[in-house]
Amino acid sequence: MAYELYYWPGIQGRGEFVRLALEEAGAEYADVARGRGGESEMLRLMNGESVPRPPFAPPFLRSGDLLIGQTANILLYLGQALRLAPAAEDGRLWAHQLQLTTADLVDEAHDTHHPIASSLYYEDQKREARRRSRHFREERIAKYLGYFERILERGGTGHLVGEALTYPDLSLFQVIEGLRYAFPRAMARLSSAMPRLLALHDRVAERPRIAAYLSSPRRLPFNQQGIFRYYEELDAPAPKTSSGAAAPCG
Repeated sequence: MAYELYYWPGIQGRGEFVRLALEEAGAEYADVARGRGGESEMLRLMNGESVPRPPFAPPFLRSGDLLIGQTANILLYLGQALRLAPAAEDGRLWAHQLQLTTADLVDEAHDTHHPIASSLYYEDQKREARRRSRHFREERIAKYLGYFERILERGGTGHLVGEALTYPDLSLFQVIEGLRYAFPRAMARLSSAMPRLLALHDRVAERPRIAAYLSSPRRLPFNQQGIFRYYEELDAPAPKTSSGAAAPCG
């Protein structure tokens, strides 16, 4: 079955978590809004009166007669359809729970640069963004990633759920990628505390289909319109050298 993914063109955003699952599974899919007339069709499905169960916002997925919204909900469906989740109910619920926790982290990462309102420009809330980012860097990143590190340690398999790769592993790869882009200094400081997470990230990146996707035009680069954005003033301060000058950041 060919899937239709609807998400804003030009950014990775929340749609990227769905793309990674589809790519890992080798599923046939169309990234509809990137094609001619696709964005108009996406808006029609969101706003049209003829759609009985319209999604609130992208991403959403069409699979046959189903139109499924919300990233974690889409992955709950694809996890079973693409064999990227355990077959047993308790395992599927555990994978879904981990994905929802990842979604919370992604929301907090977004709010570092838009702490007041998404409808305002970053430039309209820079002072609040600096304050929000400091708390995110110093408290929240370590809290979330420390949780996932403990899950990996307790499981002992190198994966979040069971012994095989599941969609939460793919999503956590994307989170690490995004945080490294948006907060390179903060993530460098935390790297020694999450060896299992970073090992999982590297293994995901080396999987044949994921590696092929990452090197293809289908993988959009991070930019200043997506969830993970780099603003130097929101990253951790550069470490000081013995002379008091800022050390170079590679």
